[in-house]
Amino acid sequence: MEQKKTALIIGAGPAGLTAAYIMLKEGTFRPVILEEETFAGGISRTVEHNGNRMDIGGHRFFSKNPEVNALWQEWMPMQGAPSRDDLATGTEKPLQEGGPDPETTDLVMLQRRRISRIYYLKRFFDYPVSLKWETFRNMGVRRTFRAGMGYLHSVLFKLPEDSLANFYINRFGKPLYEMFFEGYTEKVWGRNPAGISAAWGAQRVKGLSLRKAVLSVVGKPFRKKGQVETSLIEQYAYPKLGPGQLWQHVADEVVRMGGTVVYGAHADRFYSDETGAIREVEAVIDGERRSFCADAFFSTMPVCDLVAGLGPRVPEQVRQIASELPYRDFVTVGLLVDRLALRNETGIATLGNIIPDCWIYVQEGDVRLGRIQIFNNWSPYMVADPEHTVWLGLEYFCNEGDDIWEADEESFLRLAQDELCKIGVLASDAKVLDRVRIRVKKAYPAYFDAYERFDTVREYLDSIPNLWCIGRNGQHRYNNMDHSMLTAIRAARAAAAGQTDKRCVWEVNTEQAYHEEKQS
Repeated sequence: MEQKKTALIIGAGPAGLTAAYIMLKEGTFRPVILEEETFAGGISRTVEHNGNRMDIGGHRFFSKNPEVNALWQEWMPMQGAPSRDDLATGTEKPLQEGGPDPETTDLVMLQRRRISRIYYLKRFFDYPVSLKWETFRNMGVRRTFRAGMGYLHSVLFKLPEDSLANFYINRFGKPLYEMFFEGYTEKVWGRNPAGISAAWGAQRVKGLSLRKAVLSVVGKPFRKKGQVETSLIEQYAYPKLGPGQLWQHVADEVVRMGGTVVYGAHADRFYSDETGAIREVEAVIDGERRSFCADAFFSTMPVCDLVAGLGPRVPEQVRQIASELPYRDFVTVGLLVDRLALRNETGIATLGNIIPDCWIYVQEGDVRLGRIQIFNNWSPYMVADPEHTVWLGLEYFCNEGDDIWEADEESFLRLAQDELCKIGVLASDAKVLDRVRIRVKKAYPAYFDAYERFDTVREYLDSIPNLWCIGRNGQHRYNNMDHSMLTAIRAARAAAAGQTDKRCVWEVNTEQAYHEEKQS
């Protein structure tokens, strides 16, 4: 019997685990995953702290790709009975016939309502910005007039889309851009959108514009199921105990099916043969070096680290560009409080009648806080006592080594709490019952500086016949989770077919048809 070929996968995040699962399911490779951390999921992980769980970064399970949706359903079926909060509030949601009961089992996806709003001028605005009466009232007459005139100007006089700033202005007008995009984007990336490539907007915002936001409301009764921009989705699936639960389950499935997952393995050296193909990888495990040989290699590690590990054979220009590729890191503060100062005026029933938002984009310019997650609304099972406490995630975007990253934990936890009070989210007399800080490196590949020359790095990596770069950091591309999975699926199948052309993998999240409507 012919020996099955081995695939070595760097990283047990969504891309790496999906690649391994597809290989085992289709019987093409025997996968070995090297994961630097002691857990699966990468940034799509769940952190447990004193009985409360944090979704690092926030991960909605929504895709327009049927194969990705089928995989999620295969791994974790949709609920067949109401969840804890829906039972308490009498909320009805679509249930899967024969699906598991979240009150009695953990291996279940919940159907959740997507509510994300912008917090600006100490008021809530729809995200994306809409032309509802509440929007006009919150902005005031003067701002509303300026926004309307600015939008009309953007329709008549298009700017060259050579920056993220112009990308937004063309779709929303300059006044709305200045109100709702410029400051927040500076928080996320640490620089003005005028200095960021429009490619970021093309990937993350896709076809969204003020016109489409309005049409999505007007045309809602006539829209076919599934025909909606990703940024406008109203429902999404979510694992009962957060994304890390699902990805740890997939990792366990990979092992059960015959694959290998090695945790605490820092891969840092790659060795090639005379053809240029990689044949061996060295990793540090428990302080000792171990070698792993394979036929195909799949990298989800940061491109800068991959290129550094390829050694002296890498052309100097490629090495320099890769070493200068920018990333954005972030810090999340978990804050457990007895109540919020904000009142729920939405008419949407929630446990404890808290505001129903999954996350809130903080546009206030006098705080460094960028985004607030309310884990109660992601899943009531993420919180030990969701009826009487609110479990928040406060997100700060930073660079490793800057003042946010290096701040001592106690002073930073106090800063986060004070900023919540400053903007009116938390009352000064609210009880803080628990708090914790989590730091995440290289969370967001950035689209400026050396990124402009990234094609040179990509061309070199693509020239290595048995190397496939997949996932967010593997491609230095700000992919959503489903896009990362798609890169893995395509790469796994292309490698099994003996292909060396990598274009099918890089085309994920660039195809206009994918952006515009659900695939049939």
